[in-house]
Amino acid sequence: MPTYLPKDVVVNGLHDVWQRLDALLSELDDADWDRPTCLPGWNVRAVVAHIIGTENVLLGNQPPPLEVTPESHPHVRNDIGRLNEAWVATLGGLSPADLLARFRADVERREAALAETTQEAWDTVGFTPAGQDTYGRFMRIRVFDQWMHELDIRDAVGRPGGEGGPAAELALDEMEAALGFVVGKKAGAPQGARVRFALTGDAGRTVDVEVAERATVVDALSGPPTLTVTMPVGVFARLCGGRADPAALRPQVTIEGDDELGQRLVANMAYTI
Repeated sequence: MPTYLPKDVVVNGLHDVWQRLDALLSELDDADWDRPTCLPGWNVRAVVAHIIGTENVLLGNQPPPLEVTPESHPHVRNDIGRLNEAWVATLGGLSPADLLARFRADVERREAALAETTQEAWDTVGFTPAGQDTYGRFMRIRVFDQWMHELDIRDAVGRPGGEGGPAAELALDEMEAALGFVVGKKAGAPQGARVRFALTGDAGRTVDVEVAERATVVDALSGPPTLTVTMPVGVFARLCGGRADPAALRPQVTIEGDDELGQRLVANMAYTI
């Protein structure tokens, strides 16, 4: 079933994450732009080039072709990765000042394009990284992706924060959609399991997943949780995004109830490509 989302809310989330990225990148010195991130093969400069590249694709632009082989780019595993790497190769050699100027110019163009997007176009079903869905869903995925990359950059340069606000709220909405898969398939929760994610922090929320015929996010559990996992929003995001060794983040997670399932869940939350 298509995911219909309010345009003003999602566009506000995009504005929020773009403004936050702009403010963060403006604080960095040249050495910060070359710091490695948790993403294999990418430094901060490459992450920003990737963000710019994806927004250019949405503006109708394509990068020059790039030959990608397992030997030349061992971290690239799929077609989306090859496209991303082409933009990194195209833009990654720009100076920090030029990359930031390009980011600002392309964000301005994207904001204008979004302002002109009709409700009919917003609700039209087509390609998204999560399969066929509405353009509005695609834009929520863009909020999620860029928010995750904000966290990647913050971790790389040692500037904590960014775990609240409209972008974080929408990113968590997007991540909720994957929790049935995470609990049922990744963690192998048994029939009858009732799993509660208690997320803390500025964007904190509670998300419940129940396993009946399949694991599904529910508005309310049919009984007390059989497992409650409590963690900060940022830890949840990094686990779901595969941004760190789960064992390193485990001390920030509290497990109550089915400990075996809880340990398995924390170790297997990563689901992004």
